[in-house]
Order: sequence, then structure tokens, then C-alpha cells
Amino acid sequence: MFASQAKKIFSVRSTAAFLMTLSVLAGMPAASLAQTASPTPDDTAAKRGTWTAELPGGKYIVMLSAITSISQHEYVVDGAARVTEVNINTFGTMKARFYFIGPNTPQAPGGIGQSAIDLLEEKTTEAMGRVAGDDVWEKVMKSYPVTTHAGTIEYRIGSLETLEKLFKSVERSWLGRKAGKFKP
Repeated sequence: MFASQAKKIFSVRSTAAFLMTLSVLAGMPAASLAQTASPTPDDTAAKRGTWTAELPGGKYIVMLSAITSISQHEYVVDGAARVTEVNINTFGTMKARFYFIGPNTPQAPGGIGQSAIDLLEEKTTEAMGRVAGDDVWEKVMKSYPVTTHAGTIEYRIGSLETLEKLFKSVERSWLGRKAGKFKP
């Protein structure tokens, strides 16, 4: 009987010792992780696959996995202004819109008279800058309730070339599934 009780006590002590050792070992990785440096926001963003646009009007960051489509297109507003825009649609409720707006001037057929049309475009842009003021002309303009663009984050871009570079940047990141950053 004594031998049987001794086995039970030894068995209980062995199990207790094993459990204590296991709990100490299980806690070690957590302790070692607590001592490692936390990642910087840029490291985290790169690992999560984001695209960032840093612009004079603000900063836009989107996860590549949330993007459903991107587009670039052009249209004319009231016959006076030509708008070229890039849209980034996501699974969320917000859509990003980056656009360049300029005067709507016709293109000469076959280049005939193109210098006169170019001069007209330059003078129109100059006049619009004087009338609206440079600061206002370069900002996103909305007229409530006509252009509320609910659910749209908007950025006005200073040149068509910059807008095209922005589109290529987001396209490269999204299709290549690699984090990217655009800064004009």
C-alpha cells in the first residue's frame, strides 16, 4: 500500500513539475517578443501592401487589397473646362478622385494653326488664374449641393503630367501587388 501511495505522490509531483516547466517555457517567447522593437508605420504599411499619395492638398493611403478598380478618363464641363481624372474605387464607402482641370481648347487638325490654339490656351489659363486667384484656382472647388461628391476624397493636381505619373504609380502598385508611394 505504501508503494502505491508513493507512486501517486511521485506521479502528482512529476505532473506538477512538468506543468510548471511547460508554463515557464510557454511564457518565454512572449517575454522575448516584448523586448523587440515595434515596427515603424512605414514598415507596417509596406508589409500590409499600401499605396500612398503625398500631395500639397493632403495625404491619401489605401490598402492595395481594398482597391477594386482604377481609372483615368477625360471629360469637358460646360464646354469651358477640360477635366482629366484618376479614380480609385475600393470595397469601402470612400472613393479617391485626383484631377487636373484646364481650359477646353480645340486641337488643330493636322497641326495647322496649332501655335494659335496653344497661345489661346495659355492666355485663357492666365486669365482664369487672375480672375479666380491662384490659390483658389489650385484648390478643389465644390458648390453645395450641386457638387458635394458624397463619399469622395478629392485632390486637385497641378499638371496633367503629374496626374499621369500618379496613375502609373498606383497602377504599378496595384497590379504588381507591391506597396508604393507617390510624391510629385
